[in-house]
Amino acid sequence: MSDILAILFASTGFDGAAQGVLGEGRRLADTLNRKLHALVIGPQNEQMNSSITPIADRVTAIDQPEFSEYDTEPYLHALLAICNQISPRVVLLANDTYSQEIAPRLAHRLDGSAVGDVTELKFHDDALRVTRSVYGGKAAAIIELKRYPAVVWLRARAFAPAEPRTETIAQVEKFTVDLSGDFRTRIVERKREALGATRLEDAQIIVSGGRGLGGPEPFEELQQLADTLGAQMAASRAACDAGWVPPSWQVGQTGKKVAPGLYIAVAISGASQHLAGISDAKIVAAINIDADAPIFKRCRFGIVEDYRKVVPLLREKLSGTEK
Repeated sequence: MSDILAILFASTGFDGAAQGVLGEGRRLADTLNRKLHALVIGPQNEQMNSSITPIADRVTAIDQPEFSEYDTEPYLHALLAICNQISPRVVLLANDTYSQEIAPRLAHRLDGSAVGDVTELKFHDDALRVTRSVYGGKAAAIIELKRYPAVVWLRARAFAPAEPRTETIAQVEKFTVDLSGDFRTRIVERKREALGATRLEDAQIIVSGGRGLGGPEPFEELQQLADTLGAQMAASRAACDAGWVPPSWQVGQTGKKVAPGLYIAVAISGASQHLAGISDAKIVAAINIDADAPIFKRCRFGIVEDYRKVVPLLREKLSGTEK
């Protein structure tokens, strides 16, 4: 039990989160004087592979037709087979939905330990210590994992990418998984929704709406503002729970944790759960009619006003069409 295993999904590409996983894997492997083993599962992407091979010591690809789309049980079966073969000390994943679902289940099947939303990893004696936010981002917990393998999914943008090595380029090895057995669950239906050009977790500018908008129609106006800024749309949990926008837009403790350069919160009061999701945002700007809204304690720029008066003026100013 020695190597560090970084699990990457071909369907998400080599985005910022995947780069952070590989970068932290490289750092841990160098610290322990071990090998970094990267596993890419899903339809292979040569461009992605070419970015991974200068960083990892070994690269394994699983691209059988059965893995063309994510399916929990076959994916878990494949990851278990790889882990049983290489016996990794630490297994790293990103913060996508697949990783969050797989991490605890994989740890259970390997008789290891699991933790998520990690922002720092380091070894203390023989134990892996990880840091993650707790109490809605108001405190940090240091958790010591003594049962291996430690299966950890990392917060996006919390870890720096690794510098490619010029002296060593790993070869991509193919791995075939036996899928002849029966699985306990199966997917009976898939529903797809339109995605923006950039994943919400990787967006540099985000325009987000909350319960105070009052319904789904105002989000269309916010979308126009987002288009003007080249931003991604997001929402609070209340807006998602009301069915006004897709669940994938949800930002917060139980949604996505984002780290944009600019986060514009429109009609969002700023509950602690929502603030936990934007704790890594560099600049927060807020528009809210309630001067006592908690969001104003977190934002750098705030406007106490009805969003219906502010958003059209802001859009006109940014587009250069003001009268």
